[in-house]
Amino acid sequence: MKPTAKTPTVAYLRVSTDKQADRGLSLEAQEAKVRQYADLFELDLVDIAVDAGVSAKSIDRPALARALAMLESGAAKALLVVKLDRLTRSVRDLCDLVDRYFRDGDCALKSVSEQVDTSSAAGRMVLNVLSSVSQWEREAIGERTAAVMRHKVANGEYIGGHSRFGYKVASDGTALEPVADELAAMTRAKELRAQGMSLRAVAKALEAAGYRARNGRTFAAMQVARMVAA
Repeated sequence: MKPTAKTPTVAYLRVSTDKQADRGLSLEAQEAKVRQYADLFELDLVDIAVDAGVSAKSIDRPALARALAMLESGAAKALLVVKLDRLTRSVRDLCDLVDRYFRDGDCALKSVSEQVDTSSAAGRMVLNVLSSVSQWEREAIGERTAAVMRHKVANGEYIGGHSRFGYKVASDGTALEPVADELAAMTRAKELRAQGMSLRAVAKALEAAGYRARNGRTFAAMQVARMVAA
């Protein structure tokens, strides 16, 4: 019997930052894993395309484009990655790639970590489930983070960046402490606004009372609006 021909495969590696090396995702670690996988499953690793220091926000990447071109030309029949997030972090982009290159089963997408192989219908189903769960996890984390930040801001806690008007960063850099003159200006602005004065009129009244913005200039109407809303 003739031995079964090995599937010509192009591996795709990507790192966005040097820090990923600490999590076993360095280019060297990825290459070692795809070579081991190719040997184990008897794939013909015809090329390794590498995008170094490139984000997954877009699939418009030089090495990825080269790898996909190999699938289109028939030079490769499979695309191999260590993890799906090396290919993309977007469910939409992943679905687009699957629809364009892997839906009919002529070419396969293979992932070492997730054990995904789209050469079968079952493999394509697993890929869809995994990508949907990953998207849900990212969105849930984002929602929780946003909720925590809103709570901290509401309590006057420091969350990094520039301190809001009325407060300054404490000497230890971990908290906010009040600025008496700025808080007094805010209190006066709210009082005048409650009396029905326009934002511009409030700004002029603050100027007449000797209050100034942090840059030493008089307050603009938009600054007054933020002070009143705080």
